[in-house]
Amino acid sequence: MQGEIFKALGSKTRVAMIKCLLHREYHVSGLARALGISVPVAAKHVKILENVGVLENEVFGKTHVLRVNRNRLYEAMDTFSDEYDVEVEQGASLLSALKEVAGVGLKRVADREYIVSIDNEEGFYVYEVNGKLPDTPINEYKLDKVQEIEIKRLVPVVKKKVRIKVSTTAKIEKKQG
Repeated sequence: MQGEIFKALGSKTRVAMIKCLLHREYHVSGLARALGISVPVAAKHVKILENVGVLENEVFGKTHVLRVNRNRLYEAMDTFSDEYDVEVEQGASLLSALKEVAGVGLKRVADREYIVSIDNEEGFYVYEVNGKLPDTPINEYKLDKVQEIEIKRLVPVVKKKVRIKVSTTAKIEKKQG
């Protein structure tokens, strides 16, 4: 199915649709307007993206709202992930295992170790153990059995922008009232 997703994303129009829909939800006609294409053309491309599971269509009465199925898109991107097999002694820390993996940049802050880069790509990283997000720093997490560790970069996604104006007169009025 990954091949089908990449084939579907082989169109500049469909990639543009995904980019638009990553920022907000659209009705097909609104998406067509945003991209400067006809509604029938947009509907054809939307159907292709829906068929591979990258787009979802939610119905509200007679209105169909499109959104990106981010999980499906991220699954496809897993194709490009590197995989390593590392062997450590039982009770070793996750930190000691990660030191065996090329390209993992670590940084100590106070008494905790953090992953700060992967293959020289700096950012904010978290790790999951068998699909769960532990609340333990990597230098304190002890390995006691075969486990699968996934390191994920947190990518900032703006969901809402709020502009707040602060007025000194508003503060004065509030104090008096």
